[in-house]
Amino acid sequence: MKTICLYFEIHQITHLKRYRFFDIGTDHYYYDDYENERRIAEVAEKSYMPALNALLDMIHRHGQQFRVAFSLSGVCVEQLENHAPQVLSKLQELNDTGCVEFLAEPYSHGLSSLVNVESFAAEVKRQCALMHEYFGKQPQVLRNSSLIYNDEIGYQAAKMGFKGMITEGAKHVLGWKSPHYLYNNPLAPNLKLLLRDIALSDDISLRFNDHSWSGYPLFADHFVDEIAALPEREEVINIFMELSALGMAQPLDSNILEFFKALPDCATARQIVFATPSELCTNRKPVDHLSVPDSLSWVDEERDVSPWLGNPMQQEAFDKLYSVADRVRIANDPRINQDWDYLQASNNFRFMTTKPSLVGIDRGIYDSAFDAFTNYMNILGDFINRVNSLYPADIDNDELENLLTMIKNQGDEIEIKDKEIIRLQAKIEKLEAPKRKATRHTVSSEKSAAKQADDTHSTTKGKRATTHQTEK
Repeated sequence: MKTICLYFEIHQITHLKRYRFFDIGTDHYYYDDYENERRIAEVAEKSYMPALNALLDMIHRHGQQFRVAFSLSGVCVEQLENHAPQVLSKLQELNDTGCVEFLAEPYSHGLSSLVNVESFAAEVKRQCALMHEYFGKQPQVLRNSSLIYNDEIGYQAAKMGFKGMITEGAKHVLGWKSPHYLYNNPLAPNLKLLLRDIALSDDISLRFNDHSWSGYPLFADHFVDEIAALPEREEVINIFMELSALGMAQPLDSNILEFFKALPDCATARQIVFATPSELCTNRKPVDHLSVPDSLSWVDEERDVSPWLGNPMQQEAFDKLYSVADRVRIANDPRINQDWDYLQASNNFRFMTTKPSLVGIDRGIYDSAFDAFTNYMNILGDFINRVNSLYPADIDNDELENLLTMIKNQGDEIEIKDKEIIRLQAKIEKLEAPKRKATRHTVSSEKSAAKQADDTHSTTKGKRATTHQTEK
């Protein structure tokens, strides 16, 4: 049976302010608060709230027949907490329906998976903890920033315990294969891969309101007919996009929400169902492994990482940022950690791109790629000075490596001891259970005996009183 897997990314840029060379060392605050508040409020009003309300209506109408998945970056959750808490409340309301899944992703929406395994794992762990805090569920499926993936990243995901990852169904990776099956990672066969259908996803997220597009106007029945017409064995259709496509990229007056609301009825009429990523990973078997030696993503024609690392400016900024990754982890300073999250965000590198793109790039306050690079490097210079003040740069790599190893070993020991404590507590509970039961039985017997004695005493006392009255 053909199955649609519908997934939305929720992430917003944290805008940096104008930061000049002479600010280094004197100003440690890097953000444009006005622009951040304005943009998140605008997206919440024009996209997130109308879209989430529409999806909630679809669940109320169709119940368990309609399923949908989301992932939220940690930095976006922080913005929503500050400027649009109603979005988080609506997501919690959706979660309560039992028809929604929340995926894991890097907390910063950054590129750590390409350079630092420890930082990547730590970010994903923090984001998972945040999802559990808000929605009471532990994510089972991972999506990396912008669906960036390669075999090694998949292997790391499997080591973290994920059952699946979602990524791009890029033609240069698939070759003759179809994105409409589940695949697995060749280094970790237990990790299942769900591949985005590029054409069907972009028909909605990029072309829906394009009057020059040959497929315009796109109606829900025609869209579902296209899915139904796929070869019989091609049963998994993954439609992945940003939630902001509904209302921002495709304005509400284009009837984009009406299109979505009609999808479940059209799908049911053609015996097509909906499922979440983890349901697919649980219920379906992969048909083959998929080898991805070079990193791919869902951005631009090349579907690689060149939008973020395609020119020398981007590479220099990237290398300089992650040169202090281990020191940041050792310092573990709250303010440093927060700035680290925001400076890692992939859009900081995307603003520096010199690649032509079919999708326009809004550089915000920047006039050019070089302007974005200069501003970012000024901020990064101040940030690194602050990191070095906590953990001096003159300490050699061997000493740093030894300290990192010691910290890791201590963390492993603590984890082992925590598990041992839990095991022993369970054992003690098991051993003490019969004693508690016997104690309860003894106490109950003693109470029963005492009550019986009291009753006997009361009866005897009553008889004596009666005898005494009779003698009078």
